Amino acid sequence: MKIMIACGGTGGHINPALAIAEIIRSHEPDAEILFVGTPDGMESELIPKAGYKMEHVNAAGFQRSLSPENILRNFKAIGYAVSGGNHAFTIVKNFMPDLVIGTGGYASAPVLNAAQWLGVPTAVHEQNAYPGVTNKLLSRRASAVMMTFEAAKDLFPASAKTVMTGLPVRSGMTRKNRESARRQLGVGDSMLIVSFGGSQGAKCLNDLMPEIMQRHLQSDMDIRHIHAYGKFGRNTVPDELQTRGIADDPRLRVTEYIHDMDICLAAADLVISRAGASTLCELEAIGRASILIPYPSAAENHQYHNAMVLGKAGAAIVIEQKDLTADLLYQHIDSLYHDPEKRQAMHQRAGALFLTDTPDRIWNTISGILHNASNT
Repeated sequence: MKIMIACGGTGGHINPALAIAEIIRSHEPDAEILFVGTPDGMESELIPKAGYKMEHVNAAGFQRSLSPENILRNFKAIGYAVSGGNHAFTIVKNFMPDLVIGTGGYASAPVLNAAQWLGVPTAVHEQNAYPGVTNKLLSRRASAVMMTFEAAKDLFPASAKTVMTGLPVRSGMTRKNRESARRQLGVGDSMLIVSFGGSQGAKCLNDLMPEIMQRHLQSDMDIRHIHAYGKFGRNTVPDELQTRGIADDPRLRVTEYIHDMDICLAAADLVISRAGASTLCELEAIGRASILIPYPSAAENHQYHNAMVLGKAGAAIVIEQKDLTADLLYQHIDSLYHDPEKRQAMHQRAGALFLTDTPDRIWNTISGILHNASNT
């Protein structure tokens, strides 16, 4: 069995691709898997580190706002569309895979287009509730479109062969015990808030959380905080905590990155975060109440649509960044602090959204495509 997986750009595309590769290997240990991505994206480091072979194609997205800088970027993207498309055609033809899977990112389009022209079966995995333009175009000739959110179905062409599979989450997320995690973190009976904005950090959270923490520390509420400020907060958040005189308070754990996220989420009473697909699926997997602030500059504003899946289900409070203030965030936390029954209901509603058999669904989809291809 030979499988090619095209992905790249962000962890939101790369991590699902790696998870799909592991699902394939769990069923077919001898499967030959080749990844294709861009040479300067995160994938060029993460994929080889995970032990997989990788080929590179040059690809870039088109900028919609036509500043002088973006016009130059668009000329570059046009050049990449030609050279990258030709190179992708060569890679697919030389490897001759049984199936090509795209999980998003600039490399997906030329690779899946090449495969479809060569008559190789293709599959798309869409992580978001609002699918991107590229995946909608690729879906027309794909053998299957695997969806994370049911809400995406009506946004694909009617001819697309959509199947609800969900998004694979890190294996440790579903195995952590809440009581054990809380003992490990030493939070006792306190309400634990875990907040983060991804590896880069979210400026809106970094700007507000020090004030929120200080107000909680000065109140009579029994609240502990774990906050990750990311790369872009390393020069601001620690200084702000020092200025407020709370940097060394034992009820706070503030760091650039949360390395034990599985333990922290298992122990949490409330999560405050952006609304990337992987994060939301992990919130569903562990069943946690959340306050979500979607990243407004995400393509097609997909984080807002992701967040609203949980918001409409009563599993999350969704605040658009343009409306976010310290007072509003504090009010929502205060309300949830004094209403543990509402928090518990949000936990349960989040958990009810989780698909426990996502790996099986993904494998059944892949094996079904391969079976049909072998019989034609």
